[in-house]
Amino acid sequence: MLEPSNNNELPPIPGKRYFTIGEVSELCEVKPHVLRYWEQEFAQIKPVKRRGNRRYYQRQDVLLIRQIRSLLYEQGFTIGGARNRLESENSKEDMSYYRQLIRQMIIELEDVLSVLKK
Repeated sequence: MLEPSNNNELPPIPGKRYFTIGEVSELCEVKPHVLRYWEQEFAQIKPVKRRGNRRYYQRQDVLLIRQIRSLLYEQGFTIGGARNRLESENSKEDMSYYRQLIRQMIIELEDVLSVLKK
């Protein structure tokens, strides 16, 4: 069972362009039905839909979902409160979002460095 945990403990996002709903579910530690629900509640989540109405999320979607997860599960926001927070101009200055970006960039740079050392 997936349990909410700190975003610092979430797995790193692989260097792919598109992610399935199952992959995003694992990367963000929320169940697929929660992701589908959040799509209805947060207009910012817009996965690409392809054959058979399958969802494909991009990296910015995964980061946004992690931010929403943090607002709801860690910071105690309601759905409406989280929606307002994301829609406000202050959301761009939200530190948890920048921490996630920086952490992901460090991981990617370490991967590049290990490839260059070989």
